[in-house]
Amino acid sequence: MPTNVFFNHAVQTEQHLYEDLVVESLRIYGHDVFYLPREIVEEDTIFNEDVQSRYGDAYSVEMYIENTEGYEGEGDLMSKFGVQIRDSATFVLSLRTWERFVSLDSNLATSLRPNEGDLIYFPLTGSMFEIKFVEHEDPFYQVGKLFVFKLQCELFEYSGEDFDTDIARIDQIEDEQAYILSLIHISEPTRQAEISYAVFCLKK
Repeated sequence: MPTNVFFNHAVQTEQHLYEDLVVESLRIYGHDVFYLPREIVEEDTIFNEDVQSRYGDAYSVEMYIENTEGYEGEGDLMSKFGVQIRDSATFVLSLRTWERFVSLDSNLATSLRPNEGDLIYFPLTGSMFEIKFVEHEDPFYQVGKLFVFKLQCELFEYSGEDFDTDIARIDQIEDEQAYILSLIHISEPTRQAEISYAVFCLKK
């Protein structure tokens, strides 16, 4: 038996109203963050992973942290390699904000939704998060449409990525985490000094 034809759950005017309320709520209760799309400079086709990544753009958008009591995850753990911080967070981003400010970036793997591997910089705590999973169907088709993305993120671990966003707070991550070692090689025939620079990116 079909549903009642006199009740329509996908009225366009109601969808616009609901979306306006969602966007307004995110701007009231959310935070200003920076969304950094990842640009893959070199890719390993055998293991299907990026060897070198670059972040050259940063978009200021509003996002809401789902857990208002603080970060989620396992917290701070002591291991044989030192203290490991395993904070995680779930950020809520509106579909309208994504389409207007970020989706037109040419470095995105797909413009339909946020991409795993992209970064979110949270200025309030100075933390950088990496997107691990994007949930796009929660809440599930309210009034017949999707309005938000839920980004499940973990604290970012620097491993040699290049930051060139022209935002000092973000670009200094590379300056603080990258380690530069100068190697001097003297050739035997000419005894001339040839200086080469090797950059080793180490995690703190």
